[in-house]
Amino acid sequence: MRNQQMNWISAGLGALVATAALGLGDSVAGDPEHWRPDTLPSYFSGLLNDHTPSAAVTKGGPYEMRGKWSLVVNERWGTAKFSAAMDMQTSDYGIVQGTVDKDDPTTRGAHTHHISMTDGVLTTDWPARCPQFSPAVKEGFAITGTAFITGNGVPAPFGNPSPVTVCILGGDSVKYANMTMTIGLPASKHFGTQPIHGVVQKCATRSYRPSIDCTVEE
Repeated sequence: MRNQQMNWISAGLGALVATAALGLGDSVAGDPEHWRPDTLPSYFSGLLNDHTPSAAVTKGGPYEMRGKWSLVVNERWGTAKFSAAMDMQTSDYGIVQGTVDKDDPTTRGAHTHHISMTDGVLTTDWPARCPQFSPAVKEGFAITGTAFITGNGVPAPFGNPSPVTVCILGGDSVKYANMTMTIGLPASKHFGTQPIHGVVQKCATRSYRPSIDCTVEE
């Protein structure tokens, strides 16, 4: 009787192992060109802070841009989702060019934008897609896709969608330190064609554990 029970247990374990192996095989074989082990953090977040071009290029500009952003990367499938929330208002240079009354904050044209990119594609060809820095960055990756953008909570008047390239870059001390977001037409009529700069505050692994790739290694 004991031997029969052991046989049942062995058969059950064998079936579980076979089923698990089959499931793994299916997931890998389903798209073998895209599947690969994770080497990047899966979750990134940080701040952005930059300026648009002058009023000659951007109506009402130059605007100050400040906000937060987040990025979710699925390295195994080469996909990503990016979002940002920012506020904009005319900078002090507007006083010089006569578009801002320094005593009337309502003349600064304050407004908000929410940016959402859900079809991002991961690429390691960042030197060809990302801006240069001084001191120079040494490694990173880029995300390309299209974004839907709002203005004060409604679809932006310049139209949707717009192409967006997001770069996550860094160096020896902090592997992923910088974020840039470059926006194409039609939204570039409002934000400009230049990269919008930001900082990586933190990143985490697929299991939500903090990653040392976005902090100074002491």
